[in-house]
Amino acid sequence: MELKLTRPICFFDLETTGTNISKDRIVEISILKVFENNNKESYTWKVNPGIPIPKETTAIHGISDEDVANEPKFDELAPKINAMIKGCDLAGYNSNRFDIPLLAEEMLRVGIDFDLKKVNAVDVQTIFHKKEKRTLEAAYKFYCDKDLTDAHSAEADTNATYEVLKSQLDRYPDLENDTKWLSTYSAHKKFADLAGFIILNKKDEEVFGFGKFRGKKVEDVLEKEPGYFGWIQNSDFPLYTKKVLTAIKLRKLATK
Repeated sequence: MELKLTRPICFFDLETTGTNISKDRIVEISILKVFENNNKESYTWKVNPGIPIPKETTAIHGISDEDVANEPKFDELAPKINAMIKGCDLAGYNSNRFDIPLLAEEMLRVGIDFDLKKVNAVDVQTIFHKKEKRTLEAAYKFYCDKDLTDAHSAEADTNATYEVLKSQLDRYPDLENDTKWLSTYSAHKKFADLAGFIILNKKDEEVFGFGKFRGKKVEDVLEKEPGYFGWIQNSDFPLYTKKVLTAIKLRKLATK
């Protein structure tokens, strides 16, 4: 089954220096852009992260410091990547929890605004786990009857993810072939900031998802405890979290 699209969707996968969204960096990114007519274009870039790649991480994806020593840094590639995904929906495997938040950090770090308010984000892993609860390699074998021989290569994982989603649509008649519907279905909790520090309650109000103010409305906390805003801004929180928090504060000030 081919995807029914109202605008392009970019499947993407990151290989990184680690799993800390705030601190780790991209070492490889692969994007498969699928257009409304299901034509496709794809690009894969290796990236010099500017920090050492831990040996244990190299053991997973096979990319070492030497492999990326002469590759461009992210700030050089960011305009090309941004141009490719701008105006598109996004899809990946575990992308809502990891790839999208980390890409947002990289973009904001180099001064490119990254806003997901109008983007449908389809997480193929969530669909898979809701239906079968296994890994990408198992998903590829289960849905496509193929072996993912080059797992943890960004390009192989990206193409496998695309094929798995199409096969999921063929297998499950209750899945709607609609990007917005799939985005809602593959979402976990509704996060305002990607990383889950600020979540949306049942009324779609921003509330803190951590710490002593867990479950409290962000607007109320910022009004009663103004120092909390400064603490977050000066602490090791993701840049996107700080961006969202600043927007909430400015919105509240504008209503006074």
